[in-house]
Amino acid sequence: MKSMFPDHIDLTAKVMDFQLQRQNIVSANLANINTPGYKARTLEFEKDLQAALGLSEAGAVARTHPDHFPLAFSGDQTEASVARSLTPRVIQGVDNVDLDAEMAAMAKNNLFYNTLATIMQKNFSGMKQLIADGGK
Repeated sequence: MKSMFPDHIDLTAKVMDFQLQRQNIVSANLANINTPGYKARTLEFEKDLQAALGLSEAGAVARTHPDHFPLAFSGDQTEASVARSLTPRVIQGVDNVDLDAEMAAMAKNNLFYNTLATIMQKNFSGMKQLIADGGK
């Protein structure tokens, strides 16, 4: 079925969902910074997303023939995986949550999410303008 929304909106929405999950995990890591035995977690989805989009590690589109177009994005084929740090602690009672690293991850994630939200907002304002101009 034909949609009035561009194809990349589904992709942007899925990435925003992953960014939200990552932000929640970073927040949980920070909340448990003083919890003995807590292992920091991360959310990795970039490689799976590249595979779902048919991109290589370098980010270039992987094509078998120059006339082929890349496959359309399917959000159902993309998942995020939570990874726990499994490095053993050497000093008893010291957690493995690095405050600076977690704050940097939170800031980076926030920038990505806000950028994606701006892209979505511009798409919808463009559609709104098209609808308004179409009525004239």
